[in-house]
Amino acid sequence: MINKYGIPSLLSILDLSVQEIDELVSTAEHIIANPKSYAQRCKGKKLATLFFEPSTRTRLSFEAAMYELGGNVIGFSEANSSSAAKGESVADTAKTISCYADIIAMRHPKEGAPMVAAMNATIPVINAGDGGHNHPTQTLADLLTIKLEKGRFDHLVIGVCGDLKFGRTVHSLIDAMSRYEGVSFVLISPEELKVPDYVRNAMKEKNIPFVETTDLEGAMPTLDILYMTRVQRERFFNEEDYLRLKDSYILTADKLDNAKQNLSVLHPLPRVNEISVAIDDDPRACYFKQVLNGKYMRMALILKLLGV
Repeated sequence: MINKYGIPSLLSILDLSVQEIDELVSTAEHIIANPKSYAQRCKGKKLATLFFEPSTRTRLSFEAAMYELGGNVIGFSEANSSSAAKGESVADTAKTISCYADIIAMRHPKEGAPMVAAMNATIPVINAGDGGHNHPTQTLADLLTIKLEKGRFDHLVIGVCGDLKFGRTVHSLIDAMSRYEGVSFVLISPEELKVPDYVRNAMKEKNIPFVETTDLEGAMPTLDILYMTRVQRERFFNEEDYLRLKDSYILTADKLDNAKQNLSVLHPLPRVNEISVAIDDDPRACYFKQVLNGKYMRMALILKLLGV
């Protein structure tokens, strides 16, 4: 997105073309191979982390990314420690922070809040997750992991399992991978947590092959990638519904018996109990690699948006 001031921001993975994604992945791979050459690229620059919702990986990943580029970090980690607690609007917060920092990473529980910030800021804004809508930098971490594990983005069967209704990481991953040739999806969820209609309709319009099922074990032998997600307690209005659905899918070692030997198991984390810890040492487990890859992709994205 380019706002009225001509400032670029990243709100959705669809803001990036396939070529731009490939360039970011290439930059991240270069950072991995040559970390010292990037150590001062953002010297004198400041990242503001505006987190109106709890986060561990995403916030610390952004902070680590900026520090490793030689920059500095300011910001807050909860809404109560910001002027939002006094009733300040997102637009005014963005205008204010633009006076202090060079780039913003924002997480917010309300869908569209980072867009409001990006429209009003005079510095780039990165959507670090908005409600159940988008999480583009998690998708960038996913994409680098897929590239490093599979060596390609095309001709893959991707299973996404768990909370596909509120799972913003799932929606962003589908948007991203749908643009590559020969990619198909297996959508595995309880009936109550199926992908939203707008996601399903977009896949139909683009003629993206997909099937919907409740059977994880039945789908397992066909998958090149299994993307597990947790059932998100914070997205439910009814505690009884959460308790009924929270253990719908638990990936255990025996459920991998019929999986491909080169299957890649991904998860955006945090994990609750939907992946057994017994799988952590399985070479197919890639979720902690994703965490590290997220830092490299956020480094690449910061460099791109700052024009460094």
